[in-house]
Amino acid sequence: MTGALLCGFALGWAMLAVFSVRFTDQPQRWALVPSVFMGVGGLLLLAFGSWTTGVLSWVWPPVLLAMVAWMVVRVRRDLHSRSGRVLLYPVLVVLALAAVGGVYQALGAAADARAYPMPGQLLAVDGHRLHLQCTGSGSPTVVVQPGGGEMSSNWAWIAPAVARTTRVCVYDRAGRGWSEPADTAQDAEQISADLHTLLQRANVPGPYVVAGHSFGGLYTLTFAARYPDDVAGMVLVDSTAPTPGATPTAPRSASSYDVLGRASALLSGSARVGLSRLYATTEAGTLPPRSRGQVRASMATPEGVRSTIDEYIQAGASAREAASLTDLAATPLVVLTAGVGSAPDWSTKQDRLATLSTNTSHRTVEGAAHAELVANEADAANTTQAILDVVAAVRSNQPLAR
Repeated sequence: MTGALLCGFALGWAMLAVFSVRFTDQPQRWALVPSVFMGVGGLLLLAFGSWTTGVLSWVWPPVLLAMVAWMVVRVRRDLHSRSGRVLLYPVLVVLALAAVGGVYQALGAAADARAYPMPGQLLAVDGHRLHLQCTGSGSPTVVVQPGGGEMSSNWAWIAPAVARTTRVCVYDRAGRGWSEPADTAQDAEQISADLHTLLQRANVPGPYVVAGHSFGGLYTLTFAARYPDDVAGMVLVDSTAPTPGATPTAPRSASSYDVLGRASALLSGSARVGLSRLYATTEAGTLPPRSRGQVRASMATPEGVRSTIDEYIQAGASAREAASLTDLAATPLVVLTAGVGSAPDWSTKQDRLATLSTNTSHRTVEGAAHAELVANEADAANTTQAILDVVAAVRSNQPLAR
């Protein structure tokens, strides 16, 4: 996408140079310089793929900024038409801002890499590598699913507290945190399959207590539907509700024209000029300082932006796939619901989730909003307790306290 856009800009600058020479008395031969610069960058991306962006991210911002300054001088000297200057100056301002943003992003990404080295391990799963970190000891192992757009560090209040009692594993879905992006569509079925493979590759034995927040609840439900023997207990933390309905009979192939997917790729490009980094500084403010920085670093990357957008694109499919779980029998289940800030029908949907098991406890945390059940220290303590209660029920083979 970026390579094609650069080639298009290169063609535009070339046309300015050629047509101004042929049809006007104000030739703008200097326009061939940005044409060559953008054309070479675009062809490198098209020919060699996204791995070149790591090198280009350090090259193009300072070169572009210097070139814009030079272009301003040439426009003032060679273009006498006032209307022509009115057309070109806004373009040059945008290019200058993009160059400054590119420098900001490159320096910020390098600082993040030094400040937040990866904990845990990277393991190969279906053509990409996923990050997994397991702490604590004991059985059953707790496996958590972060919410939509989130990563493992979003569970910073909860995972260490659970690790004092049993083993807990946090991981990053493809494109988040320290995990590599994936080429396949990341709906609930694919995410569940990847998680299952990841746990096997890491030699983490089941059955597990699985816990999911928000969108993570959809993936937790789908995991239980696909691998029922691997689930000993479940905690749904203000989970998004499944949507029963027929799965499309002819899903789009990976090579089909997908407007939303291309829009996602285009929007994620905004992270390369620092726009996502500006937004990220306002997020995750209630997490511990180090985890807050890790979350912000993930949100600032093009991969993080794209994986988040793609997650919402796949939301309908994920909600349908999660609906395939209709009965947990007597598996311990705690449904935790936020007490404020929810839609009018949210409580009804949460009640319905609680009927999945005959061994269930539905708890409403008064005064807590959706995100605070994970992000706020005091409210996250309720999530920690829910997980520990399910662990205790699994260990003792006793019913949950209602």
